[in-house]
Amino acid sequence: MKEFVKRRTPALAGSIPAVLDMFRSEVRFYREIAPHLSLRVPQCYASSEEADGTRLVLEDLSHWEPGADPIRVAELVADHHRRWEGAAEGRWPWLRRVGAAVDLIAALFDRTWTQLEARPDLRPAVRRLGESLVGRITEVEWAEAGTGALTLVHGDCATGNLRTSPDGEIVFLDWEDVRLASGAVDLAWLLITSVEPGRWDDVRAAYGPCPDLLSVLPCAASQGLLGLAGLEEGSGAAVALVGRLEACADRLF
Repeated sequence: MKEFVKRRTPALAGSIPAVLDMFRSEVRFYREIAPHLSLRVPQCYASSEEADGTRLVLEDLSHWEPGADPIRVAELVADHHRRWEGAAEGRWPWLRRVGAAVDLIAALFDRTWTQLEARPDLRPAVRRLGESLVGRITEVEWAEAGTGALTLVHGDCATGNLRTSPDGEIVFLDWEDVRLASGAVDLAWLLITSVEPGRWDDVRAAYGPCPDLLSVLPCAASQGLLGLAGLEEGSGAAVALVGRLEACADRLF
């Protein structure tokens, strides 16, 4: 079978990936967690942690269709979250919680916003959203940390990390951000990164009851704004993300 080799050199000391220990977390995920999941993930044929970084030999699913239907994704992650709510923490105590690297993330956001706020492609509601988060990232991160029952979350549940087989099977890729959090964290990120505003209500309904969603949306929005900073002004991707951030702002204000 064709293989995909994922290598990561050690993260720069003091960087967000290093503080979060993201690369080793993904190795541990494939070794300890993946065999127990109902979600489809790539098979892992080999893994290693060496002085020069991590190495995973995974099933190559690059021939599958990029992305997935967000309604079906919401259904799958909801079932996954319910299964591991209250159980993942005791089984894998090494999983990090929301709030790690919060000071670094807060400084990054405030620094980035000074450049982002000048973009003419920001709509008024999105500009208001960004302004409301300046100096408050630590607050919203810790608010997310105290929201809801802990479960096993993907952490980067965006359609860019999903593939769909010809017969409709969905695979979840890129588990570097795996952690303990409210399941609402995955739903919020799916909405902000991957769901056109007109489908938000349908995707929320597919997930089922999620009283924590509004509590975690500000944190997800801050990450979405950081992502916007990396997109070319006026590009299709930027316009779409601004639209989703506007939908987020409409629900928060």
